[in-house]
Amino acid sequence: MHTTTLPQSNNRTETGSDRLTVAVIGLGYVGLPIALLARDKGYIVSGIDTDPAKRKAIKARVVADLDPRFERLLANESLTVSNDYALVHDADIIMICVPTPVREDHTPDLEPLKNACRNVGRQLLPGHMLIIESTIHPGTCEEILLPILEEESGLIAGEDFGLAHCPERVNPGDDVWTIDKIARVIGGSTPSARRQAANFYRSILDAPVHEMETIREAEAVKMVENSFRDINIAFVNELAMSFTKLNIDVVNVLRGASTKPFGFMLHLPGCGVGGHCIPVDPYYLIDYARINGFAHRFLSLAREINNSMPEFTVGLLEEELTRRGTSLRGAHIALLGLSYKPNVSDMRESPALEIKEILEKRGATMAIFDPYIPEHSNVHGLREALHGADAVVLATSHDAFVELTPDLLQAEDVSIIIDGRNFLAKDSFAEAGITYRGIGRS
Repeated sequence: MHTTTLPQSNNRTETGSDRLTVAVIGLGYVGLPIALLARDKGYIVSGIDTDPAKRKAIKARVVADLDPRFERLLANESLTVSNDYALVHDADIIMICVPTPVREDHTPDLEPLKNACRNVGRQLLPGHMLIIESTIHPGTCEEILLPILEEESGLIAGEDFGLAHCPERVNPGDDVWTIDKIARVIGGSTPSARRQAANFYRSILDAPVHEMETIREAEAVKMVENSFRDINIAFVNELAMSFTKLNIDVVNVLRGASTKPFGFMLHLPGCGVGGHCIPVDPYYLIDYARINGFAHRFLSLAREINNSMPEFTVGLLEEELTRRGTSLRGAHIALLGLSYKPNVSDMRESPALEIKEILEKRGATMAIFDPYIPEHSNVHGLREALHGADAVVLATSHDAFVELTPDLLQAEDVSIIIDGRNFLAKDSFAEAGITYRGIGRS
């Protein structure tokens, strides 16, 4: 009989019966830091992942995009890593952190999560505490996952085992707001499951843990916070497209608006929205609402606007080439950056990949360089990327690209730069006689 009696505060020790076992399923950018954090706080931790390359990297203690603290923990902590779900059998707390992507038609793909629950269900015992960290739409735990777990285990949720949902919150590449410093919300299938899960998180985090009334509310929180960002980004992206026609610098306007000390939150335009959360989560809410008889027009329009930004960015390039009497077909373009955000190697849903595809379809050749993803670059450095280029498209604002100066462009005889992240100082390029086009910058 397993026990899920958990401590009330961060006072775990390495000895005694209080030392519980945690099994983490899915060792990606969410699961691995959580596993390392739990191990650091005194839990015995096992990690399960079906990807052999990922398991190999963890065992070699070399994993991309880990924050420095978790790199140190990976180097120093003992962590069992396997693809064997039998490890679940001996755990007290089971955490599922597998991806929840969308398909090409933007409908939710819950198969990885459902498969994980099937495998976990076959190992469930009375007393187990199961926590879902994967991002899911409201109703997923009660309508989809609980039936799978009960069918596979022969147990009853709330009576034999506990189920809770704590939507992941992580900001890759941010060494200030690390996973242990970000507040979390918890919902449970029963009040007891909610409290037990909340106490577990309180034992490993240095941040508040907020208990929601229902598991559905916890599921909805993640949808709302990322849809909020998507809508606000769509608003400023639409302003950028409008202000391009009106000869107004949208960045200057937004920074002016941000001087108001209340009622305004600064968001900036760009060549698109990437990552696993913002361009994915709204579709989960849109789809679930549609199934239940409601059409999210606002969320759908925000997705449409943000999805259009790679096309808009390439359009700026085409305008400048046309002004010079040339076309995109046959042009040689330096595409700088492939990841979805600065200073990481994560390409999930990256708008840079869409820009690359558009350029290819329109007949351009490309020198592609991302210092964080050399395996997907076809040149070995910034200077090589610029050599022979007709124009530059900056798609990711890596710190390394601060070296992209007017002097460097002049040295390589490049006279057009499209700054998809409004990262560079536009005036310095204009003063050097280089055509600079940002997103919404006049």
